[in-house]
Amino acid sequence: IAVVDVSGRITMGDASMALRDSVRELIAAGHLKILLNVSGVAFMDSAGIGELVSSYVSATNKKGSLKLCELTKRIRDLLQVTRLYNVLPIYEREDDALRSFV
Repeated sequence: IAVVDVSGRITMGDASMALRDSVRELIAAGHLKILLNVSGVAFMDSAGIGELVSSYVSATNKKGSLKLCELTKRIRDLLQVTRLYNVLPIYEREDDALRSFV
């Protein structure tokens, strides 16, 4: 299981491209169980949301899985407004998310 600690602002430009590149590199290296810990994400715009969805689709297309954990209130609210909270696998705590991969 590859755990990626995501932090800062995930917005159009370098930050969202860095997230995309990280996930694609993991998938290319054969890591098909990916956990994004987003506890350090202060802000996410539509480009960031797009990268989460794109990363999720990339992983599932390769028969893998991508999950999120440790959402801040702001990110949780954003995913609820966009209705992605019910689409993406989300866990309150990292240890619960790690156990879910078994």
